[in-house]
Amino acid sequence: MRAAPAPSVRTLEERVAALEAVEAIKALKHRYLRACDLKDAETLRDCFVAEGASIDYGPAGAFEGADLLTDLYRKVALAKHDGRYVVLDMHHAVHPVIELLGDGRAKGAWTLRFRQVDRVERTEKVSAIEYDDRYEVEDGRWLIRSSHVKVLWQLTRPLPEGFSIRGAFA
Repeated sequence: MRAAPAPSVRTLEERVAALEAVEAIKALKHRYLRACDLKDAETLRDCFVAEGASIDYGPAGAFEGADLLTDLYRKVALAKHDGRYVVLDMHHAVHPVIELLGDGRAKGAWTLRFRQVDRVERTEKVSAIEYDDRYEVEDGRWLIRSSHVKVLWQLTRPLPEGFSIRGAFA
């Protein structure tokens, strides 16, 4: 019978710092997803490192640098038809697994439950997506270095006749 490896001995300060880092990374991801839903391109961009972000969002495209992602976001998410937004998004990220790698680096996995209404195409998409992220500290803040997704499944269905949308983006 093999003995379990001895746990690494860490001080209380190190353990608290690790918990704070994990919570800061979770807050970063949630800030990013809220920015997506609230159509806030500046906050979305601010969640990534200044230079060299690697982003692969599968069907939405792959981008070297967050500026290219932000440009596409502005074209798609902020597009309007008849004075109203064409697409409405809902991002719910759950099941985070965050691993601190040391030296201000970390990796994370998230499950995303995503819904999108397209008023012009008159469709609703529902997707299950897995994120594989890398984070690093830049200028004293945790930021996204890379974000790659794998779409597990996606359902697209027509909106029913007479559908209505209410709310701030209606």
